[in-house]
Amino acid sequence: MTLIFATNNNNKVQEIRNALDNSFEIISLKEAGIFQDIPEPHDTLEANATEKSRTIFNLRQMDCFSEDTGLEVEALNGEPGVKSARYADNEPEFADNIDKLLNKMKNQGNRNARFRTVISLIINGDEHQFEGICEGTITHHRAGTGGFGYDPVFIPDGATQTFGEMTMEKKKQYSHRAKALAKLTEWLKENRSAGL
Repeated sequence: MTLIFATNNNNKVQEIRNALDNSFEIISLKEAGIFQDIPEPHDTLEANATEKSRTIFNLRQMDCFSEDTGLEVEALNGEPGVKSARYADNEPEFADNIDKLLNKMKNQGNRNARFRTVISLIINGDEHQFEGICEGTITHHRAGTGGFGYDPVFIPDGATQTFGEMTMEKKKQYSHRAKALAKLTEWLKENRSAGL
């Protein structure tokens, strides 16, 4: 079964292929021949995920899924949230986003934060959503060069390393995206056996 994943972020594609253990063929937007920008105009992860998957489905009439992920920091009233990828500017380097976050957090005693992923899956025209959450804390300084995004400044609860210091296998034990993917994978496997 082939699913279009509404992204061209190779890190995300690889993470999802690993999580699905090759049970399904996952192709990126580029591999599906889709080169247009997909808007994320909404103020919730759920609505942005739906926007992306509906756009892809309407373009190709193929089963697909998208995800929207945000870092929600308690002391900043949920910032950066849906603006996580463009927190510092519309087209920033992620280093700028991290700089802005650490600067806003420098006098904060409350470092609690969470990563939240919402996946929107469209199968046969019907949408299904899956959520994954990883609670943790924001560090005072970057640590590690692995992963992507805010990984070097986020330590998940129960760990002593940032996501940026972890291998992909270790990150999967905590990852918000992995939790949402586990729900997606379970649903896909259950429904495929039922004649999806």
